[in-house]
Amino acid sequence: MKFTCNKSELSEAIGSVSKAVSIKSTIAALEGIKVRVSEGEVELTGYNLEIGIRTSIKAETEGNGEFVASVRLFSEFTRRMSEDEVTVEIDENLTVRMSSRATECTFTAISAQEYPELPKVDTARIFTVKQNVLRSMINMTGYAASTNESKPVLTGELFDIENGSFNMVAIDGFRLAIRNEPTECQDKYYFVVPKKALMEVSALAKDDNDKICRIFTNNRHIIFEIDNCTVISRLLEGAFHNYKLSIPSSHKTEVIISKRDFASCLERCSLIIDEKNKCPIRCEIGNGVMKINCKTGIGKVNDAISADISGEALTIGFNNKLVLEALRAAEGDKLRLRFSGAMKVIEILPMEGESFIYLVMPIQLKN
Repeated sequence: MKFTCNKSELSEAIGSVSKAVSIKSTIAALEGIKVRVSEGEVELTGYNLEIGIRTSIKAETEGNGEFVASVRLFSEFTRRMSEDEVTVEIDENLTVRMSSRATECTFTAISAQEYPELPKVDTARIFTVKQNVLRSMINMTGYAASTNESKPVLTGELFDIENGSFNMVAIDGFRLAIRNEPTECQDKYYFVVPKKALMEVSALAKDDNDKICRIFTNNRHIIFEIDNCTVISRLLEGAFHNYKLSIPSSHKTEVIISKRDFASCLERCSLIIDEKNKCPIRCEIGNGVMKINCKTGIGKVNDAISADISGEALTIGFNNKLVLEALRAAEGDKLRLRFSGAMKVIEILPMEGESFIYLVMPIQLKN
């Protein structure tokens, strides 16, 4: 069995699938990359029983078959080949010989017989989304997914599609992020995808308005088809929070503010906040100004930001990191902040519409 291909294409393919390779597994084969050689094509697969990534490249091939290669050796030898074209030969003893003109490297592979098959998903249930839109939705909400494994369903993101509206939602108990896009899909979908899988999808998706991602799902698994890459993930089980009930129906104060000015202010506060020196941000809103105060054992920050304020004056406390991460994920030069009271959620929205909604729980301030 033998194939010859472009070094850069092989290296990129290895890099894509290696993100799903198990670091340590009771199935030794899952700690490597499965390579399948067929006529004119080489297919590579990484799988850790939760996420699988599969891709293929064109190649000049001789013979058919498959083997499992060490992810480290396969990646490093490919990357360090001396020419742009690389030839890979595998003999009956599973010795892999990689060559590129005068350069030759060998290592031992293992049999692919122990490598589990990736889950099958019925391709009849499908919807599509532009790759750049999907990437934006993931990147604008992923920060709010929980890292607490005690409630696994919240470590993923909800896909809620109904009546031509697609909401992607993440929540961790202290904050909530919603990203909305219109969709041509008229079917109803409601499932939760692990954040880890979505991060790999985001990394593979192109920032191109003409590129489409095809998504297939059943009750247990989901498949994302992105160009010549396929990402397969299990879905998370459990009841996701009824996020729509958390969105305020009214507000008492609205602030229009420069995202850059607000973020810069909170970044200055971050310099005096750490694990040993925690303190909420004190925010006083009124008379066209947002006053920000923070004091810890490290130091003190007093700041004021000009803003367009309507409604009641308000003093509220919040966690610096939670609001700052929401600001970094938000799009637009200016944002709307809405407040319903000192102990009600802070709402962060775009200037127009509700393409995203970020909610952050407040912190009670000491008098």
